[in-house]
Amino acid sequence: MITTALFYLFAGLMLISALLVITLRHPVASTLSLLVSMFCLSGLFVLLGAYFVAVIQVLVYAGAILVLFLFVIMLLDLGKDAMTRTQGHVWLLVGFAIGGVLLWQLRTIVNHTVDGSLPPATAVQGTTEQIGQLLFTQYLLPFELTSFLLLAAIVGAVVLSRKELR
Repeated sequence: MITTALFYLFAGLMLISALLVITLRHPVASTLSLLVSMFCLSGLFVLLGAYFVAVIQVLVYAGAILVLFLFVIMLLDLGKDAMTRTQGHVWLLVGFAIGGVLLWQLRTIVNHTVDGSLPPATAVQGTTEQIGQLLFTQYLLPFELTSFLLLAAIVGAVVLSRKELR
């Protein structure tokens, strides 16, 4: 009973904060709404019993990635003039089109389930040791490429924020 109530609380708060991410005009407020959404997602992972994924969600995404977002927002120094509405009607139509496609996919998924119920969940077999073993054996190349991509992003941010000394 409490698990169901917590699920609806986290899911509802996550949907509201996700809507605020795309509707708020100020980029810092939008980023903070994204932070709330990520914490709610982490809470949903805890309810599923995926504690490792929940902690990684908070550490990596809510911690590191959002700090990077905030750094870029502060670096760009977006003023009020940069946040004017341009082509608002076009983006509204694009948003409705994407929403329609997502609703169509949701209807397709619901229609393909038997009696509207989902198949039973299987037991979780992945441990942190198994994840680490896969990460550093089978997925070593994508892991290293990601680290180079993050290094390039950091160097790019430093170059952009550096003032000329002429």
